[in-house]
Amino acid sequence: MKKLIHFLKLAWSVSPSYIILLVVDALCESAKTLLNIVLPMYLIDELTGAKDIRQLCLYGGLIVLNNVGMTLLTNTLQRFMKVKEEQTHDGMNKLMSEKIMNLEYSYLEDPYYLDLKERAVFTVQNQNAISNLILSLADLISRGATLVGLVVILVSLGPVLMIALLIGLAVMLLIYAGVAKFQTELMQEIIPSNRKYSYYLGLALDKEPQKDIRLYRMEDMIANRIVEYSTEICDMFEKIQLKFGKAMGQMAAVGEGIAAFSYGYVGLRTISDKFGPQLTLGALTMYVSAAINFSSLVMKFGESVISLIQFLSWLDPYMEFMSLAEETKSTGKVPFEGEVETVEFKNVTFTYPKAEKAVLKNVSFSIKKGEKISIVGLNGAGKSTLVKLICRMYQVDSGEILINGRNIYDYDYLSYMKTISAVFQDYRLFNFSIAENISCQAKDADAEEVSRLVREVGLEEKINELPLGIESRFGKEYDEDGIEMSGGQAQKVAIARALYKKASMVILDEPASALDPIAEAEIYEKFNSLVEDKTAIYISHRMSSSIFCDKILIIDGGTVADFDTHENLMQKKESLYYKLFMSQAENYKLDACVI
Repeated sequence: MKKLIHFLKLAWSVSPSYIILLVVDALCESAKTLLNIVLPMYLIDELTGAKDIRQLCLYGGLIVLNNVGMTLLTNTLQRFMKVKEEQTHDGMNKLMSEKIMNLEYSYLEDPYYLDLKERAVFTVQNQNAISNLILSLADLISRGATLVGLVVILVSLGPVLMIALLIGLAVMLLIYAGVAKFQTELMQEIIPSNRKYSYYLGLALDKEPQKDIRLYRMEDMIANRIVEYSTEICDMFEKIQLKFGKAMGQMAAVGEGIAAFSYGYVGLRTISDKFGPQLTLGALTMYVSAAINFSSLVMKFGESVISLIQFLSWLDPYMEFMSLAEETKSTGKVPFEGEVETVEFKNVTFTYPKAEKAVLKNVSFSIKKGEKISIVGLNGAGKSTLVKLICRMYQVDSGEILINGRNIYDYDYLSYMKTISAVFQDYRLFNFSIAENISCQAKDADAEEVSRLVREVGLEEKINELPLGIESRFGKEYDEDGIEMSGGQAQKVAIARALYKKASMVILDEPASALDPIAEAEIYEKFNSLVEDKTAIYISHRMSSSIFCDKILIIDGGTVADFDTHENLMQKKESLYYKLFMSQAENYKLDACVI
């Protein structure tokens, strides 16, 4: 019940009008069914009795009005509901998208939560569980209200028929419960196979892996996996359908038995008064109709209950994912004001989730406003981890990170993030225009500032060559006139984006590692000149980017090996920095000789 309430709160937050329309439509359907059972009794009794024309017209008119009027009403409601259903489904997807964007970043690198996200997406998109759950709930309300009305009618006839109907009901529910349990268990087995099927099918449809697939002739291998998992899924569905078919046959037999008993008992009550007051022909029609509707409706009500439970179980991953803590809501309340004056790490130790070994161990250093700091170290030393911690993607195991003397987690998340700008190694440009990729705004962007940054980063000539100029879109997937850029050009767009933000601290985390040394040096020099008096942190494998920095932080095995100027570090012949710098210098000399 708690899961259902939680889900309904989510659905209500997306579209309360849809929930209201569902309830109204369900009650209208119930009222229509009950009136069609009760009203004919009065019409038949009048036809076999007084035959008063006015009464006949009244009852006949009410029956017509009930069927025509209620049909028109329910059809109108369903027309509106169809639109609301799509809006609600899209709204629930939007809620999930917002949840992903607001989650603590650590969830997005944890295999458990990545798998949970995939299962949640599969539930919503492949199983359509949200729409099915809402519709099952509407059916449950309609059928439940109708059953209450039928029970009231049947109880007025006495206990015999009611007891027989309840026995039949119990038998049908037992049969259906067994099928539903089998179906739920088997559907849980299908999910892993379906995820594997979706993965291999995605490989065949996605453009990114096509070069490797074609070069190494992997078509047959991928196709075989698709067929293998597709067959596995079909076999499981076949088991479900066979089980379901047998159960439906058994329930149909029970239903027919209930109908036969109802006809016989009500017939006896119509021709004899031995079992109670003799029934009129109209009452016979009403009770028989109520009994038959009761037996079939009980089966449908049971289906609705089981379906509701089943769809709720399918939505377990979605509900668990939606209950995860959000970074923007679970952190400090102090608004960040002004600029970054100081950055200080105090005995920071950090271990990635589910890892056994700490990446950083008792790291301490401080940066002052306006300083340019280069972080240097071997692969896996923990350089990028430092940046992720500053950006609040993870929380430290021990120690603390202070900005302007206050723990970064004391600050309100949104105001804190406004003061940091970064270009990561795996930066992305999106299917928006160049201007939108720089400003990250669909409206109210500062066009003059965008143009200035385009000139500053050296992209003006390239953009002027494009037919649509700065309004050109990236990528050809959604726009046949979309553009592609070289690595260096894309880098410059990312740098312009970082600078447009007007943050007081900027970070460059190896975004040019795929470029040649000369192109990378140009990127760093350009960035350094544009940063001006902002506090800046650079990470690069190439030591040349460290020369123009105020200080170099050496990370070795997760600890601070040194923190000094380039000149002073070069005096330490046994230091890691000296060895790295001289090793690269020798390689560049060799490259120059070869050229």
